[in-house]
Amino acid sequence: MKITTKGRYALRMMLDLAERQGEGFVPLKEIGERQNLSKKYLEQIVPVLTAAGWLTAGRGVSGGYRLTMDPSAYTVGELLKLTEGGLAPVACLESPENRCPRCADCRTLPVWMGLEKVIRDYLDGITLRDILDGRANGADRPV
Repeated sequence: MKITTKGRYALRMMLDLAERQGEGFVPLKEIGERQNLSKKYLEQIVPVLTAAGWLTAGRGVSGGYRLTMDPSAYTVGELLKLTEGGLAPVACLESPENRCPRCADCRTLPVWMGLEKVIRDYLDGITLRDILDGRANGADRPV
């Protein structure tokens, strides 16, 4: 599993919005300038997060985007699942039902399931608030 720029940039954008939670709507242009990200690329990420109910849009001169919830309600795991389509380390774990014809006899499947659980538990345990407060370095989390 490799996190793409879409997931990484979405996290940076969400953190930028979380830092400005009480300031109203934040234009993508400003986020892009602060984060050194392309506004056009951010425009591709926003619809996914808006459709999920994570962002709300404001139109007009003071328009832009803002979070719909407190930063403590957003986990890195959920954000990456939205933007990356999932966090499975191998293809056979990408859907709820394992469709691999070898899954019943696969001796390596428990390894990949264990890895997926560690990844999911770790990323679902980190919120935007944790990152903003400097509590997401991973040093205090069991592996």
